Amino acid sequence: MYIVIIGAGSIGSNLIDLAVRDGNDVVVIETDEQRANDVASTYDCLVLNDDATNHDTLRDADIDRADAVISTTDVDAVNIMVMLLAQEHDVPNLVSVVHDPENLPVFEKIGVNLIENPQRLIADYLYHSVRYPGVTDFIDLDDHTELVELTVTENAPMAGQPLSSAKEAGALPEGCLVVALQRDGDIRAPRGGTTVRAGDHVTVFTDDAALDDAVRAFTGEQP
Repeated sequence: MYIVIIGAGSIGSNLIDLAVRDGNDVVVIETDEQRANDVASTYDCLVLNDDATNHDTLRDADIDRADAVISTTDVDAVNIMVMLLAQEHDVPNLVSVVHDPENLPVFEKIGVNLIENPQRLIADYLYHSVRYPGVTDFIDLDDHTELVELTVTENAPMAGQPLSSAKEAGALPEGCLVVALQRDGDIRAPRGGTTVRAGDHVTVFTDDAALDDAVRAFTGEQP
């Protein structure tokens, strides 16, 4: 993919690293000279030390070739302007961080894929790490549901339980659904006859009301 990334701050720099390592053609636009130089000296990508809200800068980035434009600056007005300009060039995939929820309708009207309030996402992740140490990863799907990844322990109620009878046995709480299971490096879609074992890595869909019970079911921990 040909990806144009706006901003090389904390979010942008991690994105650049991922995109370059995955073999994409990456162009970075960064107004801060030191940041631009740091990226240019670290990664095999084109770096423009310029203003992305300038149409000429986007032309220099060969935006007409872009499969995606991702704007990661900490100023919503800049991100909005970049998205509008990219839209004029029919870039098929527009992605932007949004810091102020009041600006969401503007981005949605443009048709942008949103990364809403990244600082809040980081805070949520840190809180979950402390509140639920047995959770290795999580994704908020909306205000009430999420996906959590858990490693099944020996003393967990779900260890040794077939999924088909787990709820009836009281081991799997209501509001929880096992959507993926990884065992010995293989990821599989669990079925009713699947028996959960200690050491399995499970991905569980759960509503917030059942989250504590879900963590307890697979790890034996009391959140």
